[in-house]
Parts: sequence; C-alpha cells; structure tokens
Amino acid sequence: MVLRAPWELSPEEVTRPGLDAPDVMVRVTHSGICGTDFKIYSGAIAVDYPRIMGHEVVGETIAAGDRVIVDPELFCGDCFHCRIGETHLCPRGVLLGRDVNGGFAEYVTAPATHVYRLPDAIDSRTAPLIQVLTTCLHAQKQIEIVAGESVVVYGLGVTGQLHVQLAKARGASPIIGVTRSAEKRALAETLGADITVAAGDGALQRVRDATEGRGADVIVETTGILSSVAASIDMARAGGRLLLFGIITAKEGALPFYDLYFKELSLIGARVATSEDYPDSIALVEHGIVRLDPLISDVMPLGELKQAIDLLSGDSAQRMKIILDHGI
Repeated sequence: MVLRAPWELSPEEVTRPGLDAPDVMVRVTHSGICGTDFKIYSGAIAVDYPRIMGHEVVGETIAAGDRVIVDPELFCGDCFHCRIGETHLCPRGVLLGRDVNGGFAEYVTAPATHVYRLPDAIDSRTAPLIQVLTTCLHAQKQIEIVAGESVVVYGLGVTGQLHVQLAKARGASPIIGVTRSAEKRALAETLGADITVAAGDGALQRVRDATEGRGADVIVETTGILSSVAASIDMARAGGRLLLFGIITAKEGALPFYDLYFKELSLIGARVATSEDYPDSIALVEHGIVRLDPLISDVMPLGELKQAIDLLSGDSAQRMKIILDHGI
C-alpha cells in the first residue's frame, strides 16, 4: 500500500526490498495501525514520497520461517545516546514506515538485532500490539511503580488499557481508570482496574475518596490533551509522580502550574522504547500477564488500509485497535 501524497493511498506492485548482509527479510502476515500512520497519511507528519507506512509488524522470516515481530526503531549505535544505552533517543534514528519503507507491504527488511521470535503461545493476529506494549513498558520503567501504590490511568484507549495491566502486574492498588466511555471503563475493569470513573465533574472527588483524601501516588496520562493533563495534576497527591505518556502537541494552554510547585510533583516523560523492552513484553504476553485480544476491535485485509485509517480517524472513540491481516 503506497502513499504517493497526503490522502493518496493505493495498492501497487513494487520491487521487493533489498537485503543487506546483516538484515533479515520478513514476509509480513499481520500489522497494526497507529495514530502515527494517520498523521503520515494526512500529511501532519512530513515524509518523502512515495512511502510505504507501517511500523507494527509481525511475520515470518524468509530464511528460516520463524514467526517474528520487528522492532521498527533503528539507531546508529555510535552517537552519545547510543553509547550510554539511550538508543531510543538516537538523533540519527530511523522509524520503519516513516523515514524508510515499512510493513504495509508483502515484505519488509530489518537488522537481525531488531527481529524477535514469537513463542507459539502468542497469536500472530494480536502480536502487532506487542510493539505498542513495549512503549508502555518502557514508560512505566521510568516511574517504577511500587506494590501498594495507587495509580490513576487517565484515558482508557489501547495504551491506557495496557497501562492498567502493567500497573496491576506491579502490584499497584487501587488502580483507577478514568474516561468518558462507559464501554472502555467496563473493559478496564475486566483487565485489572479496581475502580473506574467517568471523566469530568466528580472525577477528582472519586479519586480522593479512593485514596484516603490524598490523591494518587502515580498518574499515567495517556490522552495528550491539556485539559486532561490539568485534571491529572489535580488528582496527584503531594509528592506524587505524573507520567506524561500521551503525546502533547499543544504549544500553550492553561495548567495549574502553581500546583506543580506546591505539591512538589515529578513530571516524567517517556518516548518510544528500547530493544530491551521487546523480550520483556513478549514474556508478559506469553505468560498471560498482559492480554492483547480484548483490545482488538477489527481485523481487515491489507487492501482496505485506507478504509481502516478512515474508521480510526472518524470514530476513534468507539474503536480500539485495527489489525491488518495480509493473508485475506
């Protein structure tokens, strides 16, 4: 599926990607659609055209037939950040599907170091979500939730539901999910949330009631919306930690800045993931600690990519993850 310009996406026959010595060629069987793909599709993220999008990629290696997931974040290995283990911050980093051609195709290549075998217990249909899980796991490693700490997950989309499960695995209690969607609140309760609260008036009091009036130890903000960030600051206890997981694109807006000082809050950012997060995430899914299947709302053929992106952009509040099956 080739993007020739913003909004111009169509199936085309293209040359199979070249294979350098250290690379592995993967026949893609399934891929996931991300908000980044929509931004590339719409032109909000500039790319060189033509471009094959897609960075949540699962398939089989051509050489051995192994089922694998591809880590799409490539790095140079030589810069300051790479040398100190911050490969995800490499200034020369490349994302498959954005900077080079990605996985909305029959084949994709990646360095052997970025290809991870999938155990039989993990379904290829759900496996693209592991890439999303790595970003959530990487983020939670930055805040180090301790067993018994109270955690608010603000926003219960795909990443919010993953954060609920990861917080549960770390022993957080209570875990409080916040969203306007009754359906997503119900889903979060099946995945580990102890309490769910409708966003808006009354949510702050519900959080305080559940935390002996203090507010939560940790807030995981997943929406990237400034009003939700402001609400998250209100919900944090004095001395609490706020994980800014949602990507905030606003350049200005109203926040309770004084509370950042008065409550001595720690604001922690997190960006993408590292290679080390892949084996850990695969293990979490393999052992049933994190469930992916409930987060998939649709499975569609690769040829319907345009329709799938339109579904997400037009009705994102009602949909979770859309998976593309490259074999149908």
